[in-house]
Amino acid sequence: QVQLVESGGGLVQAGGSLRLSCAASGRAFSRYAMGWFRQAPGKEREFVAAISWGGGTTYYADSVKGRFTNSRDNAKNTVYLQMNSLNPEDTAVYYCAKERNAYDYGSSRLASSYDSWGQGTQVTVSS
Repeated sequence: QVQLVESGGGLVQAGGSLRLSCAASGRAFSRYAMGWFRQAPGKEREFVAAISWGGGTTYYADSVKGRFTNSRDNAKNTVYLQMNSLNPEDTAVYYCAKERNAYDYGSSRLASSYDSWGQGTQVTVSS
């Protein structure tokens, strides 16, 4: 079982940047695609980004494409989400998640495709 812990959230002004990290326990981390989701108050959890198990393929929601970059370091069991040009609409709790099936490419944008979740980290963007 992989356990996930996010960090790096905080308060930033519009136009600023943050880098989220997601540290995973367990030796199986490198076999799984990883995703990022976010949930704003009163809204459903939504897909943000995903990265394949090897790190060679990434997917992004249209709302963050060109501003966010998803990467991973399998030697460190860590996934990163670099967020640039943040705007108030990016305010949410951000979660990382492990995809259910090993050696997948992370193309699913459905939360049900992920079976392990971190506790989330708050990102607040002020205008």
